[in-house]
Amino acid sequence: MSNSKALKDRVAIVVGGSGGFGEAIARRFVADGARVVIAARDAEKLEKTAKSIGAAAIRCDVTRSDQVKSLAEQTVADFGRLDIAVNSSGYEDFCPVAQLEPERVERMVAVQFTGALYCIQHMANAMSAGGAITTIGSLTATLTAEGYAPYAGAKAGINHATRIAASEYGAKGVRINVVSATLVETPMTAQIVNAPGVRAAFTAETPLGRFGTIDDIVNTVSWLSGDQAAFITGQNILVDGGTSLRRLPRAEDFMRAAAEAAAK
Repeated sequence: MSNSKALKDRVAIVVGGSGGFGEAIARRFVADGARVVIAARDAEKLEKTAKSIGAAAIRCDVTRSDQVKSLAEQTVADFGRLDIAVNSSGYEDFCPVAQLEPERVERMVAVQFTGALYCIQHMANAMSAGGAITTIGSLTATLTAEGYAPYAGAKAGINHATRIAASEYGAKGVRINVVSATLVETPMTAQIVNAPGVRAAFTAETPLGRFGTIDDIVNTVSWLSGDQAAFITGQNILVDGGTSLRRLPRAEDFMRAAAEAAAK
């Protein structure tokens, strides 16, 4: 649920804001009264999304420190301040450790760890009156997910880097947190989510008994970005319906769930 006054007149950057979690978060920020800048690499998609939600657009490659710094500085120049930043950039790449190639590992680390660290650094440096920074993380950084060593490893790395950054920037009034999502349907994950047995297998490992939604993530990020979370920093908040209390489903769980559904 949106509160049109919750973020009134605050300035927010959403990196990876042209789709998925980022777009949904940017829409919520606009609805809550913030002035929003969305950033991504695909300029055409970025401009189209920005126009549809009433946000400004600045092209940025998160793996380039100079571009992330320019994004923060340009936003301050255009809007006078920076209060909120969310990094939702990223992608998944499934590959067993035995088959890993250097290019895949290096690209994953560049986006999920190095780029995320650049976002924390440059956004925090640009916040002259305190602020809130959130990175979208993953439950795979907490629970074992075979085939996701580079992805989950990079996510786990930024979880710990967030703790260090939160300590370093605390005196400046900048709060830095991670929101770790369970599997939720987005354009990036739709093919996985809708594969036979996936929803049922995840739901079976979720104590709250349902599949997660984008709104579950957006609600948490919105809360962390506002005054109600003013005393929270350095945390990895698991938005997973309790799956972290159990385990992530395995391939055999998906197959069993699919077979059970087919038999009904």
